[in-house]
Amino acid sequence: MDERSHSERDICTKAITPAIVAAGWDIQSQVSEEVSFTKGRIIVRGKLVSRGKGKRADYILSAKPNLRLAVIEAKDPSHSVGDGIQQALEYAETLNLPFAFSSNGSGFIFHDRTGQTAPRERFITLDQFPTPAELWQRYCLWRGLRSEAQAVAGQDYHDDGSGKVPRYYQINAVNAAVEAIAKGQDRILLVMATGTGKTYTAFQIIWRFRQAYPGKRVLFLADRNVLIDQTMVNDFRPFTGLMAKLSTQAKTIERADGTEVDIPLGLDRKRRIDPSYEIYLGLYQAITGPEEKQKIYREFSKDFFDLIIIDECHRGSAADDSAWREILDHFSGAVQVGMTATPKETEYASNIAYFGEPVFSYTLKQGIRDGFLAPYKVVKVHIDRDVQGYRPEQGTVDRDGNAVEDRIYNNKDFDRNLVIDDRTKLVAKKVTEFLKESGDRMAKTIVFCVDQEHAARMRLALVNENADLVEKNPRYVMRITGNDKEGLDQLGNFIDPEVSHPVIVTTSRLLSTGVDAQTCRLIVLDREVGSMTEFKQIVGRGTRVHEDSQKFYFTLMDFRGASNHFADPDFDGEPVQVYTPSGSDPIVPPEEEPQNGGDEGAGSETGGDETILVNPIDPMFGSSGGEPQRKIYVDGVSVAIIAERVEYLDEDGKLITESLRDYTKKRVRRQFASLDDFLKRWKSEAKKKAVLAELEAEGLPIEQVAEELGKDLDPFDLICHVVFDAKPLTRKERADGVKKRDVFTKYGPTARAVLEALLDKYANDGLLDFDDPKILKINPFAHMGTDIELMRAFGKKQDYLKAMQDLQAAIYEEGVA
Repeated sequence: MDERSHSERDICTKAITPAIVAAGWDIQSQVSEEVSFTKGRIIVRGKLVSRGKGKRADYILSAKPNLRLAVIEAKDPSHSVGDGIQQALEYAETLNLPFAFSSNGSGFIFHDRTGQTAPRERFITLDQFPTPAELWQRYCLWRGLRSEAQAVAGQDYHDDGSGKVPRYYQINAVNAAVEAIAKGQDRILLVMATGTGKTYTAFQIIWRFRQAYPGKRVLFLADRNVLIDQTMVNDFRPFTGLMAKLSTQAKTIERADGTEVDIPLGLDRKRRIDPSYEIYLGLYQAITGPEEKQKIYREFSKDFFDLIIIDECHRGSAADDSAWREILDHFSGAVQVGMTATPKETEYASNIAYFGEPVFSYTLKQGIRDGFLAPYKVVKVHIDRDVQGYRPEQGTVDRDGNAVEDRIYNNKDFDRNLVIDDRTKLVAKKVTEFLKESGDRMAKTIVFCVDQEHAARMRLALVNENADLVEKNPRYVMRITGNDKEGLDQLGNFIDPEVSHPVIVTTSRLLSTGVDAQTCRLIVLDREVGSMTEFKQIVGRGTRVHEDSQKFYFTLMDFRGASNHFADPDFDGEPVQVYTPSGSDPIVPPEEEPQNGGDEGAGSETGGDETILVNPIDPMFGSSGGEPQRKIYVDGVSVAIIAERVEYLDEDGKLITESLRDYTKKRVRRQFASLDDFLKRWKSEAKKKAVLAELEAEGLPIEQVAEELGKDLDPFDLICHVVFDAKPLTRKERADGVKKRDVFTKYGPTARAVLEALLDKYANDGLLDFDDPKILKINPFAHMGTDIELMRAFGKKQDYLKAMQDLQAAIYEEGVA
């Protein structure tokens, strides 16, 4: 058998798969082929939104579904047996797998990441491939799983029959938690970025825990009613009949498929517990409180629960003296798993001190790079009074006729101690301008304000700026805060992708976390955010991708300098653009960014504890609920925008301020050091589109750069001109050059007519798929004859394909200067 002509797929089918099966691997349940495990990063450049190339493993081997052990990278026989091992190791590291293999069909290079094999990397023949039992035992030794723990760690995942498979990082999180439990660890911390499916991960942990320990009771704690209700009807649906909510108020919830379900209750009207359930879901504040009679959790015996999952554990449970923490202390004998997007570490509260170091972490940065989370642009707006401060003139009085204290008021004072209404109106105007100029005034928008009173004034200003749409539907702009029942009633509609109104909501802190706003496209910050934890949570309101509505990225508009957190080493997200317009510049980021500027530098944390968001204490009031702090309202103070800037982070997370042209130049030069390098690769590649496909996979906006340049250039000439400063030729000039050189004389009349028509199509449309026979089925070729007849004019099919290669070579025969 001459293997040299075999493709990579041939080698998989005829050599690698038979070797795996011969070693005892079940092809149906233990072997997965061509497994895509990342989505591919979403790339935003101007109006162009595309996905980078996702990662795909040729083989993943598993002891059981989702208990993965090894990855195999296959290569065709033109490569050596070990050419794929570095790629396999990269995938193994991402997937947290201990074993990596590379093969070209002649054998395997086997790399043991556990260090149990000497040498760590070696060649093995096809008939030496390890068995499932062998790799499983090595895996258990690597993970420190003794025989009794292996039974727990080896429990099956839940499979609903729909084909849904957990994402690779969810598998890693679930396995890490279950293995920690199997080894006797009773305090476990999982860190997962907002929007990465923490509740689904929690469900799989609970499912596997109960498979290992049948009949064990579980408590799921959260601090938002909507989180409990949606969890029960969605991710926890397989537990129907076994679970109940610790509440006295009955509720009917509509599922995504339109069906309705009643939420079962674990408390009766007299707040007595029904102990017949095995899984309970509860709000912290529903089962405890400052008064003894509110501490319902004490009605349970201390050993009633065996496993407790604490959702968003950074918000209250971290503090030693927190009211929520007392619940965890009461059930101290249970295994407790904390889940958070932002672990809280302060002088007074620490998740890590309580739960220990995270057993698994998946960051916002990783989610964006993998393509599971949406990237975002940032619009920075600087208002003169915020930057320069405001000092009242002598004798200035407020609306009530009281003298205004003579001092300099700054950004920390505005809307908290001193109100300049014109500033609020200016912010509302800029937000409205953005929605209008972006072309989508129905884009779901959250405006974060200093407090509830500020949110009310901002709502009023936005209503006046959008009077036309408010007239059509008064719910176009609404305030949603803890003390506003009408607004709270609309929270479900705002986060529902199928409901159009409300569109713009103003809030203080209520929506900064725990709200699954899948279609939110604009987040506006008109208050300071001192806490990095809260800043990450706010950014997380927009990071969900919603493909049905084409929501692949969002915009963060910052009026208070909160986005300085991007420069903080503790921030792990990746804005794709930061824009700061000035003067009469449009509020929407332009196609080409200015060539100056940079970030102002790291912002420092200004303090401020985390806020419980279900029933937040308004910053206007003291913790005792006393009289609101008096605000000073000053009229007649002018305000203006003094600067707006756009920047974006590249794929390495570095802030850059440059045009698409400069960005493209930098990225291409990473792959081709010189013009000669590029020309050599271009001429050697039979299919020119292969080179362009590589550049597109890197997120290079070739078409967008051509539009920015305003020239009708072939991609070849575009790259030579933009990247290497070579003088370009237009497509027409290249086509005319081929015709003048009369390179078609060896062909008959029909073949020459086809070639000339292809040249015209190249000149007009930029055609590059010359060797795709389908082109012969459309005009003008369809009028010349059938595609078979036209190919026969060249001889056999291979003669036609050879003519197409010669045509491309002739087009690029005239080089660049």
